[in-house]
Amino acid sequence: MNVTVILCTCNRSQSLALTLESIAASQFPERVKWEVLVVDNNSTDRTREVAEGFCRQYPGRFRYVFEPRPGKSYALNSGVREARGDVLAFADDDAIVQPNWLHNLTSPLLAGEWSGSGGRIILQWPTSLPNWLAVDGLYTRFPFPGFDQGPEPKDLNGPPFGANMAFRHSMFEKYGLFRTDLGPSPNSEIPRPGEDTEFGRRLIAGGERLRYEPSAVVYHPVAEDRISREYFLRWWFDSGRANIRASGVLPGTTWYVRGVPLYLFRRLVVWMLRWMVTLKPSRRFSNKVTAWQKAGEVIECYRQSRDAKKKKACNAEA
Repeated sequence: MNVTVILCTCNRSQSLALTLESIAASQFPERVKWEVLVVDNNSTDRTREVAEGFCRQYPGRFRYVFEPRPGKSYALNSGVREARGDVLAFADDDAIVQPNWLHNLTSPLLAGEWSGSGGRIILQWPTSLPNWLAVDGLYTRFPFPGFDQGPEPKDLNGPPFGANMAFRHSMFEKYGLFRTDLGPSPNSEIPRPGEDTEFGRRLIAGGERLRYEPSAVVYHPVAEDRISREYFLRWWFDSGRANIRASGVLPGTTWYVRGVPLYLFRRLVVWMLRWMVTLKPSRRFSNKVTAWQKAGEVIECYRQSRDAKKKKACNAEA
């Protein structure tokens, strides 16, 4: 098997059907053998019925796997273990792919020159947006998987996003699986973002070459119920926690208060002040979410320090 598409899903049977239809229409040379692996992360809706319908309609092309442990990283890792392809491609269960998406995304990897790739993710916004939301702002794009680095292929200096990425299967054997302490999960102790980008950064740190492929295009809707201040603030707070969990604090840091580096306190104060003195709604909210991100970094450092002390105390008692 040359290529496996891994599609993790949880209680999105309606959008899942549309996504699978778009993937089923993928155009590949006959010599390339490919499959689609639907990983059901403990859904309670019609997800299994929808997936098995595609398995019957396209025998040998679609497969269904059930992963009972809640959390996207568990589903991703189950998909990696079950996949038969030499190259593994990933997409979201609410996205629509172009017919040439899979071929364009994976062909450079099948040739062996690249270890991974990422394609363009075009966000589809609701028709009306609040005045505090600037669509072209950095803080707006990051809660959603928009990814566009221009019209030309090139080396990626940063990681691709999970809604449109692919890696050679051997990369997971060499660098391990997705971290289960990151990524969407019902467990509030786990930061929602970061399981996909952390894996990409791991490969880059190991010297692997990742390719940006602009001709591999995915369309990703932005759900209206996520256009709220509360959603953005929660996401950016979790982003700060994920940053510390994945990368730690700056090397060479000397001064701490209750496990938190002093430079993080300074950054938090700066962004809080910028938020409070800015008048333009979109810029004001941008400063606010950055302050929330810094607050997440502070909290995660404190939690890690607290947990380390508890573990040390337990070991001493034992």
